[in-house]
Amino acid sequence: MNTNNVSQAWVLQICHGYDGPFLDCARQYAVLFADTPYKVMTVYLSGKYDAGVEAGSASDEVVFLEYSSKALRGLKLGAIRAIRRIVSERNFALCIAHRSKPAYVAMLGSKLPVIGIHHAFGDYQRKSRQLFANLFRKRLYLFGVSDAVRDDLRACLPGWPQQRIQTLYNRIDLDAVQSEQLSRSDARQALGLPSQAWVIGNVGRLHPDKDQETLIRAFADALPTLPVSSLLVIAGEGRLESRLKILVDELGIGEQVRFLGQVPQARRYFKAFDMFALSSDHEPFGMVLLEAMAAGLPVVCSDCGGGREVVGEKGQLFTFGDWHALSASLQNVASAQQRELEQLREDMHGWLESRFVDSAVAPRFFATLSSWQACRL
Repeated sequence: MNTNNVSQAWVLQICHGYDGPFLDCARQYAVLFADTPYKVMTVYLSGKYDAGVEAGSASDEVVFLEYSSKALRGLKLGAIRAIRRIVSERNFALCIAHRSKPAYVAMLGSKLPVIGIHHAFGDYQRKSRQLFANLFRKRLYLFGVSDAVRDDLRACLPGWPQQRIQTLYNRIDLDAVQSEQLSRSDARQALGLPSQAWVIGNVGRLHPDKDQETLIRAFADALPTLPVSSLLVIAGEGRLESRLKILVDELGIGEQVRFLGQVPQARRYFKAFDMFALSSDHEPFGMVLLEAMAAGLPVVCSDCGGGREVVGEKGQLFTFGDWHALSASLQNVASAQQRELEQLREDMHGWLESRFVDSAVAPRFFATLSSWQACRL
């Protein structure tokens, strides 16, 4: 670890790992301090050193502790000792911890104010976690990534003042995401999709939480009224794959549904779709919705969890599990005129820039810190 001027103020960010969306989550919080007097150190508890992760973390320093999953179970004494050592070598003002285990390590490994970022429902449903949160509540502050997650946290910690549990939306680097996205023709070629098809896209684990069964049934119902050569394309893998493929065969739509499996960096290929559909039953936020909107796609989303907050009035909502309603939404999008789609793309771009980019979120972040009086920023 490099020696630094002890007077330099730092922010410590702790992540369990960098798999899935969590590398970008680290980036989101690190860039908030880009134009401040603070430097950011991001620590990954698990995961081997990776130069791409180091660069993508947007941090002044990145530390890979490289603990195994086994080492991060139970008391996590090794990780706590490592964080204690790191904290002793810097002038840290606060700690940002993503998810419950990093928050636990941060609270026991330091005396810093800790901001816990929660990306899922149920993080404090366990009695042990409630006891832990209450034990350290004088220096623990919580953000949910949506109002839905915030409300779940408040329900699990009813004795907490509501102002100590707030919402801070996930966001994207809009310019970077759009620059990564391939053109329609290149994306279709990469995914092996016909150039003339009208394509409904879905990206996510093949898991009950994502409820692709409702999407498949809705597609089968809408298919007779959709454009000729319509396809439903599902990118992802999971334990429901066999069951979903059996359903597709039972509905007689095997030629119209493509299962792509896991697609690395799937957001690069979103322009291969004509619209995007998310049928999740309790989506905490829905980053794929932001990425689909960045690609200019009309979006349809179930009306539960954080997805409806992301979509707002710029997409169509349907009642969760109601494939009849989802079918109607698919048909509505398919029948939209080109001028309506162009206006929608313009509106979605404005919606993203006003709520889901770093520059839009930073003022709320620092205003909330100021109101908490946690870090004397």
